Amino acid sequence: MIIRFGYVANALGLWDASPSKSLTFKRYSALPKGERLEKLKSVTAENLQHTKRILYYNIAHEIKLYRFSSSLVPLATHPEVMWDFITPFKTEWQELGSLIREFKLRPSFHPNQFTLFTSPRPEVTVNAIKDMEYHFTMLEAMDALKRGIINIHIGGAYGDKHASLNRFHKNIKGLPSEIKQHMTLENDDKTYNVKETLVTCEKENIPMILDYHHYMVNQGNLDLSQYIPRIFHTWDSFATVPKVHISSPKAENAFRSHADYVSLEFIMPFLSMAKELNHDFDIMVEAKKKDLAMQKLVEDIASIRGVKRISSSTLEW
Repeated sequence: MIIRFGYVANALGLWDASPSKSLTFKRYSALPKGERLEKLKSVTAENLQHTKRILYYNIAHEIKLYRFSSSLVPLATHPEVMWDFITPFKTEWQELGSLIREFKLRPSFHPNQFTLFTSPRPEVTVNAIKDMEYHFTMLEAMDALKRGIINIHIGGAYGDKHASLNRFHKNIKGLPSEIKQHMTLENDDKTYNVKETLVTCEKENIPMILDYHHYMVNQGNLDLSQYIPRIFHTWDSFATVPKVHISSPKAENAFRSHADYVSLEFIMPFLSMAKELNHDFDIMVEAKKKDLAMQKLVEDIASIRGVKRISSSTLEW
């Protein structure tokens, strides 16, 4: 069983490398009209440059998984801005894509919690589609669609979970099929548990990402070991192995919040279940300390008897 590890957005091992520099609409609107586009371009250029630095850092540390920041492009989907963020940076997008392809990296995006398809309000669905199109456009600009995914949650229950799930299946039909092919769903920590998310994925033929921390918060009296084979099976028609999100609670009184690092003790039950299945998969570490937490977790798991470290961020068990 091969397990690869990755992390989210910002490499704390690099100095001043945030790929999420922002520009608020208020600040944008306060600029003279002749300066607005240049400000959008300058912030985007900095984010893309930092992203390239991060990819080189990942390559040097043999890190194959990386979740790109959704904030690479400021105001990309704002209805009063909606600017062309591809053409001025065609070379930069291509450079990122070349690194992804040459070093066989696994890129992903995770739009925010407002990108959902369960709302009874049509404008929410319209905005969700617009946001999915934005993320898809970035993957396309990098020519990274072969391995790239866009992961979201099902959404809210709005007082009636059954009706909301029916709305999901109806509203998702508005998402272009070429985008849906790169979409994944993840169980959440409040509303849709592992079983509900899995059934939805199976019905829509969408790969499911298991979030173990969310499962522990929102178990629903489920035995996870009975569902992992089915969850992994949803990836059968995809181009790569299943993906799992890993984090651990900040504290008992802040159980939903992510800790700086990942507790091996907390995730060990999941690792034991996965070991029984003996199926290759990838782990995205969602800890506050980003790459530093990922590296420590790899070291902690590598210390287990029978685990062999075969690269800086890949283990064989």
